Amino acid sequence: MAQEEWWWGRSASIDLHGCNHTLVQDPKAIKRFVVKLAKVLKMKRVGPPEIKRFGHGKLRGYSMMQFIETSTIVAHFDELGNRAFIDVFSCKRYNPQKVAIFCKKYFQASRISIYLEERI
Repeated sequence: MAQEEWWWGRSASIDLHGCNHTLVQDPKAIKRFVVKLAKVLKMKRVGPPEIKRFGHGKLRGYSMMQFIETSTIVAHFDELGNRAFIDVFSCKRYNPQKVAIFCKKYFQASRISIYLEERI
């Protein structure tokens, strides 16, 4: 069997640094983000996103999980360091660079890193 037939999905991890502090600590902004990201991905959300704030001491922040028809979008936000860590896994192909650019613009990040893995 060809490798293409065994392809299961794509996992992109996007790290954002130097984000707008107001956005990473606002659950409404995080919800707007995931709704817009699903549109950028051309993927259908399944139910509302789960958004919770927790942590210990100074290390507090929101985490978000959104089911999509083809898997999940997960994000963790570091309020102290103004960072965001976004993971998109889907068995539907998508352009991770396009996703990263959208995330950087939305959170007004100064720097991004992208880690990509093809799941087979």
